Amino acid sequence: MSMASTKWIIYFFGALGGLLFGYDTGVISGAILFIRQDLHLNALLVGWVVSGVLVGAVFGAAVSGFLSDRFGRRLVVLTQGVVFCIGALGSSLSDSATTLILFRVVLGIAVGGASALVPLYLSEMAPAEARGALSSLNQLMIVTGILLAYIIDYVFAGSGAWRWMLAIGVAPAVMLIVGMLFMPESPRWLVSHHREDEARMVLAKTRNESVIENEIADIHLMEEQQSAGWKDLVQPWLRPVILVGVGLAVFQQFIGCNTVIYYAPTIFNQAGFGASGAIAGTIGTGIVNFMMTVLAIYLIDRAGRKPLLVAGNILMSLSLIVLGLLIRVLHQAGGSSISAWITVICLTIYIGAFAFSWGPVVWVMLGEIFPLKVRGMAMSVASMANWVANLIVSFTFPVLLQAVGISTLFLAYGVIGFLSLVFVRYRVVETKERSLEQIEAAFRSSSYRKLNTEH
Repeated sequence: MSMASTKWIIYFFGALGGLLFGYDTGVISGAILFIRQDLHLNALLVGWVVSGVLVGAVFGAAVSGFLSDRFGRRLVVLTQGVVFCIGALGSSLSDSATTLILFRVVLGIAVGGASALVPLYLSEMAPAEARGALSSLNQLMIVTGILLAYIIDYVFAGSGAWRWMLAIGVAPAVMLIVGMLFMPESPRWLVSHHREDEARMVLAKTRNESVIENEIADIHLMEEQQSAGWKDLVQPWLRPVILVGVGLAVFQQFIGCNTVIYYAPTIFNQAGFGASGAIAGTIGTGIVNFMMTVLAIYLIDRAGRKPLLVAGNILMSLSLIVLGLLIRVLHQAGGSSISAWITVICLTIYIGAFAFSWGPVVWVMLGEIFPLKVRGMAMSVASMANWVANLIVSFTFPVLLQAVGISTLFLAYGVIGFLSLVFVRYRVVETKERSLEQIEAAFRSSSYRKLNTEH
């Protein structure tokens, strides 16, 4: 098998956890319309069923980094595949809200772990010049999973067979388990555990022979400067890195992205569409999500990370503010059919902007900015912050939707979007075309401001 073929097989299975992440978080958006009726759920229980995955994800993200630093990235991802199977199957067989929430929490443990480890594994496997695009495969897999979930929801919408919607998630989980049995371990993890010869063999699968020794030397240099431990995360030189990681993770959720992913059919349904029409409209946003993620893969190593974040911020915030204002005006005028289509258009623009910016760029950067010795632990902290923020937004959405209305909610998310733009402008670094070791060296040498203003 050629090096090119081997590389893409590694990258595909390395990113496959992202597909499960996308499917198992996206499928509930259509299924909840029927679960709510079958299990007689009120707004609070709807929030718990949707957010059960997020509760588990907080725990999964918290422990996956520590476990991957100790036992390796590959073994932990393999274990997550088993947990994906258990959670998806158990959710589909649940006969009460309590059981369904429990298995959604189990499923969330794997989702949270995948959110931390997939971008980390890909960033450690990829060469510096293509790391942005290859790490973005994670987000491409996530949006592919979301789109697949929307299609499956639509296929079974006529019969209301929500159990099948949830059960189909077992298939990609089995594929992940089988694939990871044959995947290599991260070369950076191998070097940090004194398995240098194995690291060379892994690098030879994805690198030209001429650069392998230099990369091994760079990894050794960074590894020698560090001692692993949770206390290392609060070192003065590392605090700006943690702030950037946690800030990106939290703002990604507080700008409202997952309210659209989890509740799009509910939003469209409230705007005036029937159940099947609402799910069909969601498929449209899923297609845009996929296409714009492909665009992001093309742009991220050319335009850079920060320009994409800024452009996405502006479009997302404006689309939500315009949507919030128009819904309020049209509702007062009684134009329900017009407001329904304006909702579709504005949310499609919003999802498209998110897909080429905050969707892929955040996960790429989280896999890039943390130093090797604490990379797993730091990734866990950022991922856990992401899932806590996700949980807060997603759990409160159905309750706030009922209490203050969709217009006020979208206006609030739009304002938060502009706040996140300020954070990106003044705190986020540009990492394009720098090796992971060069990024770390810049932070260590107190050249954070220089790194933040270059490119």
